[in-house]
Amino acid sequence: MATRCPLCGKKSMMANKRKLLRGHYNPVNRYRKYPNLQWAKVNGRRVKICTSCIKKQSKI
Repeated sequence: MATRCPLCGKKSMMANKRKLLRGHYNPVNRYRKYPNLQWAKVNGRRVKICTSCIKKQSKI
C-alpha cells in the first residue's frame, strides 16, 4: 500500500498524544499519522494521491 503521494511527496509523520495526568509525570503516546490518499486518475492512469493534490488538480 502506498504511504507517500507521488505528486507532492507528502508522507507519514510521527505525532504525540498527551495523557493529562496530575503531578509532574507527563506521559505521551507516540503514533504515526498517515496522509489521506485516495484513488484518482492522473494523465490517464489510476494512482493514489493525497486529497490536497486532488483539489489542486480540479482547480487547473
